[in-house]
Amino acid sequence: MSRIRALPPELVNQIAAGEVIERPASVVKELVENSLDAGAKRIEIDLEQGGARLIRVRDDGDGIEPDDLPLAVSAHATSKISSFDDLERVATLGFRGEALPSIASVSRFALTSRRRDADSAWRIEIDGGKARASAPAQHAPGSAAEVRDLFYNLPARRKFLRAERTEFGHVEDWVKSMALARPDVEFHLGHNGKAVRWFKPTRDGIELDRRLSDVLGEEFLASSLRVDHSAAGLRLHGWVGLPTASRAQADQQYFHVNGRLVRDRLVAHAVRQAYADVLFHGRHAAFVLFLELDPALVDVNVHPAKHEVRFREGRLVHDFLYRTLDEALSHARAGASPAPAARADETWPNAASTLRSYAAAQPVLGLGVREPLADYAALLGREASPLPSMIAAGGAALRIESGEDAQIPPLGFALAQLHGIYVLAENAHGLVLVDMHAAHERITYEKLKTAQDGEGIRTQLLLVPLALALSEREANVVEEQQARFAELGFDVARSGPQSIVVRRMPVVLDGADVAQLVRDVIADLAVHGQTRRIEESTNELLATMACHGSVRANRRLTIPEMNALLREMEATERSGQCNHGRPTWVQLAIPDLDRLFLRGR
Repeated sequence: MSRIRALPPELVNQIAAGEVIERPASVVKELVENSLDAGAKRIEIDLEQGGARLIRVRDDGDGIEPDDLPLAVSAHATSKISSFDDLERVATLGFRGEALPSIASVSRFALTSRRRDADSAWRIEIDGGKARASAPAQHAPGSAAEVRDLFYNLPARRKFLRAERTEFGHVEDWVKSMALARPDVEFHLGHNGKAVRWFKPTRDGIELDRRLSDVLGEEFLASSLRVDHSAAGLRLHGWVGLPTASRAQADQQYFHVNGRLVRDRLVAHAVRQAYADVLFHGRHAAFVLFLELDPALVDVNVHPAKHEVRFREGRLVHDFLYRTLDEALSHARAGASPAPAARADETWPNAASTLRSYAAAQPVLGLGVREPLADYAALLGREASPLPSMIAAGGAALRIESGEDAQIPPLGFALAQLHGIYVLAENAHGLVLVDMHAAHERITYEKLKTAQDGEGIRTQLLLVPLALALSEREANVVEEQQARFAELGFDVARSGPQSIVVRRMPVVLDGADVAQLVRDVIADLAVHGQTRRIEESTNELLATMACHGSVRANRRLTIPEMNALLREMEATERSGQCNHGRPTWVQLAIPDLDRLFLRGR
């Protein structure tokens, strides 16, 4: 080997660029984060050829002092940290001082900036890492960074760039994420001289909802739950998509930590567990979430491009995320959006036709006319005696009298059963279709879980203690987490440097693969400091019991039984999906039906 020598500054910056600058989207990220740290409220991003030919970012931020321009493009020069204590509590998006020199080393770079109180701007140009002297220039207060011919001096890196449309797509996705994280900032995005995106700044909740719709579409806003919860110095807020609005790809998952978009295994694990009981196999949840915590509790300096973070209290963060999301999703009951109450002077829409449908359906269902009418009247708070005459009179007299506090339940009232599988009901919005087996399966499952939680974990001794050979690291986890195993219903002890013995297990898991289950629990505790393997295995068994104990297809239900099922659905957590994540009900509103039959066209 040759003698040890110091690397030239240009090569040092190009090596750093290999870690920080992956593609045009990486350049946009670094430049926009600098603009946000400078207090910008309006940011313009213009690209040509997907960013390969030109990337220009202009802002109205604080600007840079003329004497500081050469330092701004020097390695490890920054205004954002000055001591180790600052590094421990990073509150800005950028701080390492390597982005601009790295970008300038692999492009033809120019930086123009003007302080708010200055008479003119100053500009510095760098070509492949070689800087020219700064000079006066014309520019509004703020800064503009121009990156031309990215990787022109590194042909091998340039060959790795994808098609123009693909590279621009990555930029657009990242700008969307920042538009969600900073709704107070105006963003303009242009490509090849054409305006592509314009996100106006928001001032209230209505405008915030509009920005969310602009970024992810109205469908996401309509099928998501608002979350805002604080505890133990942590705050989680944003939107989580309903399980029925899941996606084939994980393309609508945005998680921000103190305003920084991150990809984190601990976060992904907590979200996946929260959706485990309601998400259909192979589908991905959609969410836009923001976690806020003391900067001292999160290390953002673990990745050169700052894509990943490390939480100092990982177990606390994991539990907080899981419990907050699980609680939010548990309230996603069938018919959760309340149907509007009828006013005192309004006729209940289609009430008479509903009663006629009940009477017409009775020969098929094998019911007497009096039974469904009495049931329906009881739900209305009326006597059954006047109802037959109302049907005969066409139902014109059926009105909600003044002073009555009548309200149509969210899922409405049953009309009939279709093919022994689906329950048809009418609510204030239109037609409701319910998969009776899927709905009853969820109801039974939730009741079994509640009963199991109430009894606690019943345990039993193994006839023959189970010995397991593990690595020393895994055995250390068992020794450290012995109390946690006891909480889960296991008596597990270390029996040697690389072995453990299991003497007791939960009764409900009789017949399960105990060895594999214990190994999986150890793996979870080692990586995340937390596990739900026991609960998940128990829930799998309870789900099987619920499936076998629920009403089967082709079983005829009476009208009262159907209405009882609808009321149970409205009161049961997570009743919008069955145990396997399939939807239990759908709503066809009157406008939807009108479109099907081309009414009003």
